[in-house]
Amino acid sequence: MAEGVEVFDERFKELLLPESRLEHLADGCIWAEGPVWLPDDSVVWSDIPNNRMLRWSAASGVETFRQPSNYSNGNTLDRQGRLVTCEHGARRVSRTEADGSVVTLADRYQGGRFNSPNDLVVRPDDSIWFTDPPYGILPGTEEGYENPFEQDGCHVYRLDPASGAIARVIDDMVKPNGLAFSPDGERLYVADTGASHDPDGPHHIRVFDVVDGVSLGEGRLFAEINPGLPDGFRFDQNGYLFTSSADSIQVYTQAGERLGKILVPEPIANCCFGGPQFDHLYITATTSLYVIRLNTRGVLHA
Repeated sequence: MAEGVEVFDERFKELLLPESRLEHLADGCIWAEGPVWLPDDSVVWSDIPNNRMLRWSAASGVETFRQPSNYSNGNTLDRQGRLVTCEHGARRVSRTEADGSVVTLADRYQGGRFNSPNDLVVRPDDSIWFTDPPYGILPGTEEGYENPFEQDGCHVYRLDPASGAIARVIDDMVKPNGLAFSPDGERLYVADTGASHDPDGPHHIRVFDVVDGVSLGEGRLFAEINPGLPDGFRFDQNGYLFTSSADSIQVYTQAGERLGKILVPEPIANCCFGGPQFDHLYITATTSLYVIRLNTRGVLHA
């Protein structure tokens, strides 16, 4: 059995290979976030306080991908394979075009600027769903620029890239953060990291049914994450959710059963699947990028 894991359910063992070991790939970050696997066989991630994006590949090791990066945070790919990014500094969602130019997809709602878009995911209809907590505008922030709120709170939005229309889809969270769709696209899972600035605040993941592809039903509690916060997460082909926490990547069934932990020596921000077979889990954890090969495959847009 692989080392560096905790098993709570026998199904967790099926996700591991005899050679599954956590490997350290890069360090030197202040707060590593937002990993995404690119078609050129590299993983790109954000180092928010250093205002840069880094890239790692087996061929070239670690390189600077973009600096400055407008204090980028979450990253994903759209259905056309283009990089879509949440930027704290510019308070926007941007897209990197094939020629390398960066265009704004969304930076305002009803005339007011967003707080600091944090994480995002793309649904099969090409719509982009993103969270907007205040981490990039708070007093003393090292993840953006201190600014007043122009929205009435921290919410979740849906962007239709064809029309540019933006709709608010969740308005009852404290600090919405990571999010992912179930593999079938019928449920949206959203983290609330309100406990980051309030010890009594939420540190859980909620799940919402998608209604007609454009709105959400009433949310319900999926799982409360301890220790730490459920910052970012992704799904595998089994429908299991792999979420960050303070000590590990925790793995849950869609019924909210915790199967086990992949232990990591630093508090974790986020993760993504990648590699040629999509069976490598890349983990951004405080100063570092880690990877572990698993006996499962990720879901590209979930």
